Amino acid sequence: METYELIFAIIIGLLLLLAGYRIKKITFFIAWFIIGYYIMETYLLGIINNAVPQIANDAIYQNLLPLAGGVLMGCLGFTLEKLCVAGITLGVTMMITTKYFGTDVTTLLVGLVIGVILAGVATALMKPAYIVATSAMGAYLLTIALIGLVTAIDLNPYYFLILIALAAIGIITQFSTTKHVH
Repeated sequence: METYELIFAIIIGLLLLLAGYRIKKITFFIAWFIIGYYIMETYLLGIINNAVPQIANDAIYQNLLPLAGGVLMGCLGFTLEKLCVAGITLGVTMMITTKYFGTDVTTLLVGLVIGVILAGVATALMKPAYIVATSAMGAYLLTIALIGLVTAIDLNPYYFLILIALAAIGIITQFSTTKHVH
């Protein structure tokens, strides 16, 4: 990612990590935007480029299509709250799975099963699950940005440790600052 993307990821990551529940509607849009952007850029853009080779070398399409995917998914975030919380939980689980464990079929299936189970739990426990999911999303963004910005040290071996530590900070912060918020 470019430096400006990493800085943007840090800003959004901090918002999600520390205030995800307080800014619920904005967070729904941001979290779903990130998931949509990630899916479009990582998986669907290659399929679209193969189907329509004329756009494969056009920088405008290569930049706009992931943004369009993000906006489309972000708009979904304004619709159904339970679906959004379940989707965010599943999306974060799959992003962490693919980043840390790889993309082979068995790994994806295990990540998907774990993500579906966590999504089911998330819908049953909305506020706590929302806080955990937004903290995890913020921690994911901050971890990726940190690894991208700090090039003097190889932080990849510490990916999971950084992710868990940041998520824990976010969870503790959000639970302590939203005691009386419903």
